[in-house]
Amino acid sequence: MQASKKAIFLDKDGTLIPDIPYNVDTSKITLEKGVVEGLHLLAEQDFRFIIVTNQSGIAKGLFTEDAIFEVKAALAQLFAKEGLPLFEGFYFCPHHPEGVVPRFSYSCTCRKPLPGLLEQAADDHHISLSRSWMFGDILNDVEAGNRAGCKSILINNGNETEWIDDGLYRRPFFVASDFLEAANKVVAYSKMSDYEPKAARINTSI
Repeated sequence: MQASKKAIFLDKDGTLIPDIPYNVDTSKITLEKGVVEGLHLLAEQDFRFIIVTNQSGIAKGLFTEDAIFEVKAALAQLFAKEGLPLFEGFYFCPHHPEGVVPRFSYSCTCRKPLPGLLEQAADDHHISLSRSWMFGDILNDVEAGNRAGCKSILINNGNETEWIDDGLYRRPFFVASDFLEAANKVVAYSKMSDYEPKAARINTSI
């Protein structure tokens, strides 16, 4: 099947929900400011939502995979409560080379900033990466999106502290101060991109 759908790949902690380190307590899970409004705008433009998240706490023995599935369920309930379309995929990397759980303690290709999670999701859900965006709060998210072939947007909410720039993959297409601003930028760009080819075709036929 041809990859024709477009998606917003969503980092979880610090982007979709507040960044509480290694949190799997579902009672503490809330959506960040502007997320509901932003996701509604993006859904109106036929973007699908896919969550891609590093969860090294599994490799470090701080919680189990089952706890992450409970987090996934809690997020699904929040989406439903806000009248949002359910995210099409939820992908997490449980690995870390300095972990203590042997079967998860190694270097992998799915831990962001590598693009494995996005590439797997795109393959599973027939997503066109070139038409899709990665939303994240740190440059590792930006790099993962860029390496996968998406456009990346950095939500500069103070969570990025190192600002290591490789001159290529770690440069976002847009920077926004919050999720709603990020969504508005993507919607405006998408509408412009959809319009320009049509205008060009009209002009060449005159």
